[in-house]
Amino acid sequence: QVQLVESGGGLVQAGGSLRLSCAASGRTFSRNAMVWFRQPPGKAREFVAGISWSGGTTDYADSVKGRFTISRDNAKNTVYLQMNNLKPEDTALYYCATRITQYISTRRDEYPYWGQGTQVTVSS
Repeated sequence: QVQLVESGGGLVQAGGSLRLSCAASGRTFSRNAMVWFRQPPGKAREFVAGISWSGGTTDYADSVKGRFTISRDNAKNTVYLQMNNLKPEDTALYYCATRITQYISTRRDEYPYWGQGTQVTVSS
């Protein structure tokens, strides 16, 4: 089993920044791909960013490229999402997720382990 706990969400004005954290425990973390998804109000959960187990490969949704950065610290079993130049359309519940493989997937149904989510609200 893997347990994931997100933190760092909050209310921010458009153009501001937030850094989300996801602390993992349980099964081996350093060999897992880690991803962030988000679910805007009334919409489906969508892929935001992913990082391979080594950190050498990252992937981003087009809507966040150039604004968001995913990183990980395997010594701390933690993955981060630095979000800059936030926009009102970034408002969502943000989840981290993982699966027991080094490869990133953008498909929600390929991740068996999820955190409880952290709310990000961007005001205009």
